[in-house]
Amino acid sequence: MNKTVSNADEAVSDIQDGMTLMMGGFGMSGLPEKCIAALVKKGVKDLTCISNNAGVDDFGIGLMLKQRQVKKMISSYVGENAEFERQLLSGELEVELIPQGTLATRCMAAGYGMPAIFTPAGIGTEVAIGKEIRNFNGKEYLMEMAFEADFAIVKAWKGDTMGNLIYRATARNFNAVMAMAGKITIAEVEELVEPGELDPNFIHTPGIYVHRIFQGVNYEKRIEQRTVRKRT
Repeated sequence: MNKTVSNADEAVSDIQDGMTLMMGGFGMSGLPEKCIAALVKKGVKDLTCISNNAGVDDFGIGLMLKQRQVKKMISSYVGENAEFERQLLSGELEVELIPQGTLATRCMAAGYGMPAIFTPAGIGTEVAIGKEIRNFNGKEYLMEMAFEADFAIVKAWKGDTMGNLIYRATARNFNAVMAMAGKITIAEVEELVEPGELDPNFIHTPGIYVHRIFQGVNYEKRIEQRTVRKRT
């Protein structure tokens, strides 16, 4: 089945106000930057974003925050973003901070069809307030619900027209678990090939999880820097 769409604008065309989006990436590595740009252009608002971090002021989800498109952030790390800080302190933005491992596992649970997970992370802290705690073999565990996201938006290195994906190095990060977890998964890739051109031994996300895929161009890759020795 060919799952390709022409570009990011087409890929996000049915994302509506008030939806919940999973956004892949870690820091500035592996961000679905073309889809983020399309969402900014579209002007969709009141979004709940599930992402490891909130980008920086002029890149990633930070661009959506500037346009007041995000109602709630569900994240692990939210530093390095002055606009995020301003909106949080002024009460404009709702924020739910989650331990990073819990964030990943709640994504994974959604992908596996599990309603909840039990974790010791957060016991005895503010994270546990209002949540169910159970004791297993003398140790307390916090029950955390699997995420429910309308869309998962991820970025991969290579993909084929059937939606099979390969991530490159650290850009695999949250992309792999989020790709499994959305009701609809959108993948943007640097290189799009025909079925059979990817080595099946190296596929990280099987195409069954991906609903739309397109090839982006001119990725910024701010996290990658080439350092060379000065000529003598």
